[in-house]
Amino acid sequence: MRECHCFCLQRRVCTLVVALCALHISVMVFYYLRNSGADGHMQVQAYSTSSPNTTNIELVSPAATTAALIAEPRAEDVAEVTEEANGVEAFKTPLEKCPETSPLLVGPLRVEFSDPVDLEEIRQEPLLVEGGHYKPPQCLSVQKVAVIIPYRHREHHLKYWLYYLHPILQRQQLDYGVYIIEQDGEDTFNRAKLLNVGYAEALKDYDYDCFVFSDIDIVPMDDRNMYHCYDQPRHLAVAMDKFGYGLPYNQYFGGVSAMSKDQYLKINGFPNNYWGWGGEDDDIFNRLSIRGMSISRPDVMTGKCKMIHHERDKMNDPNPQRFDRIAHTRETIDTDGINSLTYTVVKVEKGQLFTKITVDIGKP
Repeated sequence: MRECHCFCLQRRVCTLVVALCALHISVMVFYYLRNSGADGHMQVQAYSTSSPNTTNIELVSPAATTAALIAEPRAEDVAEVTEEANGVEAFKTPLEKCPETSPLLVGPLRVEFSDPVDLEEIRQEPLLVEGGHYKPPQCLSVQKVAVIIPYRHREHHLKYWLYYLHPILQRQQLDYGVYIIEQDGEDTFNRAKLLNVGYAEALKDYDYDCFVFSDIDIVPMDDRNMYHCYDQPRHLAVAMDKFGYGLPYNQYFGGVSAMSKDQYLKINGFPNNYWGWGGEDDDIFNRLSIRGMSISRPDVMTGKCKMIHHERDKMNDPNPQRFDRIAHTRETIDTDGINSLTYTVVKVEKGQLFTKITVDIGKP
């Protein structure tokens, strides 16, 4: 009888041990599967936020190149981590500043104005929002850049500019907006005054600290020609095909230029009294010299640009007074500029690719 009792006790102990082992194994399997799932999730996040390889890229079109390079999540999705086990809410890691040289740049570009272009390619960029405003998803741009274009009756040129420049500016990792400033009516064109209007109107939209002033018919041939501001005013169109890929003269400051807000205000903006073609660029150069600034430029290879060839616009004949006005910049710099600007906004249109502001700037 004693032996039977001992046997039953041993059997119960063995059963309890087996049950405990089974429970232990079940718990281990549960935690293993849970941790494995979490690791898989983090691996996907790490892959999606890594820097893309920018070498050996076949350029199909500016838009396709940018789409391939910027295969990144939106800024609001970057480095989001959730600690589910502890019930901690998700938090977002702040973006770091963009590098001085963007890793997305590809260098020399094929620019051809005889090829048809489709702006739907450009509109596919989801981060390009109303008003032609874009922010890089990978990092925080150091500067906020307003690109300002004086404009009238150049729909064909505008299409090519948008097609080429948006992908370039995005690869440069700029926080930028595009402003088309159209002169209302058919009176004599005034490029410099329209640029002043663009400066004033852009600041109503956003806290820009850098301004790129560009003609509508000039496209850079290398995306390393950075459309942002430097310690000194920057001349960007330094090697246009129109001039045999060189400067027409050393003081030339036309086509495309960039100034910080401080640099622009230091020269009182641009002159408002240059009606018709020519002279305002030389006046701006004089203003910079008078205020003790110098012109910085990219090298000739990086600064190559292509111009859309066209006939001179009507009501934009050479300004017969330009040489006399240029000779008197020192007397007019403090009274003729952003501090004397007057205009009336006729219409504001905001599309995905640009903000178009039509203005009445008066007559000569």
